[in-house]
Amino acid sequence: MYLVIGATAHFGRQAVEELAAAGVPVRALTRTPERAGLPEGVEVVQGDLTKPETLPPALAGVEAAFLVLQYGMDVAPLLAAAVEAGVRRLVLLSSGAVVPGADQQPDVIAQYHRDVERAVEATGIERTFLRLLFPAINSLTFAMQLQGGDVIRAPYTEAAFSAVHERDVAEAATRILLDGGHAGQAYDLTGPDSLTQTEQVRILGETLGRPLVVEDLDPEPVREQMSQFMDPAFLAALFDLMAGTVGKPAPVNDLVEQLTGHPPRSYVQWAADHRADFIG
Repeated sequence: MYLVIGATAHFGRQAVEELAAAGVPVRALTRTPERAGLPEGVEVVQGDLTKPETLPPALAGVEAAFLVLQYGMDVAPLLAAAVEAGVRRLVLLSSGAVVPGADQQPDVIAQYHRDVERAVEATGIERTFLRLLFPAINSLTFAMQLQGGDVIRAPYTEAAFSAVHERDVAEAATRILLDGGHAGQAYDLTGPDSLTQTEQVRILGETLGRPLVVEDLDPEPVREQMSQFMDPAFLAALFDLMAGTVGKPAPVNDLVEQLTGHPPRSYVQWAADHRADFIG
């Protein structure tokens, strides 16, 4: 049995679909099974990482699990239940902000994810980390702005990312779960190109057939506004990460191809796949 935790999130949902397509038994953990909408044949179970008593039934008989966790989540109960259940392999979706080999990470985002990685390592279960810095789904934040016109307003519009398609991440996780052979590895996954936010918006405009315009915003007022409903330390780390990419091409590698057997999907492909999200 293969378990996906975070099965209704973008990465988790697509991993469930990939595992189901591979013809293996799949179990999906969600707090609201009635709203999961997952493929036929998938065993959908109710569970909540904040309620440890719900976890042992979900982990019973599980050989390998893909962990897609919410930032800030306490993973200790989950990992304890995985050890008790005899899970043999874990694939963790982590962050590309993690600095390898650093005892003290540079910000709260990197520190949280490295702490989770260390907790996974401490279980003794075979593990692999998939680290992402700026996944392509971050562009979905533009969708609400496009409902009111053709102008995208954002800070750091010249920040460059090698945006990763979530389907590539799901395929990579699936191959590792099914095949093994990646014990102890940490893979920084990238897309095929380094693109600034301005270039991403241009591609979205071409996909939508709309003359989109980018307006660069002063970061400080944006951060102040967002801090009213988001953790200020998290925001500071996020904005610092973005600022650090301005004027610098993002790293690009071939790890997606090594893991999946095909080149990573382009941002053009991502935009086409998500066209409906920007016109609904």
